[in-house]
Amino acid sequence: MSKFTETSSHFTPRPASQSAAEEYKLKHQQKTEARDRERQKRKIKKVTKIVIAVLIVGGVIFGAGMYLVSRIEQVEESELISRYPIHWHPELKIKILGEYQEIPANIGIGVVHQTIHTHDADGVIHIEPTGAVREDDIRLGRFFEIWGKTFNKDCIFDKCSGAEGDLKMLVNGKQNFEFENYVMRDGDKIEIIFE
Repeated sequence: MSKFTETSSHFTPRPASQSAAEEYKLKHQQKTEARDRERQKRKIKKVTKIVIAVLIVGGVIFGAGMYLVSRIEQVEESELISRYPIHWHPELKIKILGEYQEIPANIGIGVVHQTIHTHDADGVIHIEPTGAVREDDIRLGRFFEIWGKTFNKDCIFDKCSGAEGDLKMLVNGKQNFEFENYVMRDGDKIEIIFE
């Protein structure tokens, strides 16, 4: 004798030997297996996305590292101060028409921490690059750029050589004519004088 069960929109015969409980159990097992397959597919998609993201980020980091290494290798040996980070402290004094000017604290310190900066208003410049150091990175003019002030062979701040006075620069007690192009060294005593 054949019994009928409802599946979808039509009736299919159920074997006489299969009870309603067995049929329920079979359907439940099929649904569970289908759910497990779907979970497995989602898990594989998720893992695939993570692997792709890691590969992309790793590729970007690797590419950036290779770029930086190639930049270091391209630097002429004569321009390279050090292949490794340095921590130098030249001192700067600025004297305009007989009066020493304050060099403020925290020049170059903010959201972006500059490699050349001050901590205190004592005239000590901190040079702290984190990688290879080129001459251009530690020129005196770079400090004035970070500070947002004018300094070159003719002018300091708003004072320029002419009728009002002349600009000169001393490094470790000796006159120096490099001005903004001077490459600072650890322990330098730099004095800029306009008189």
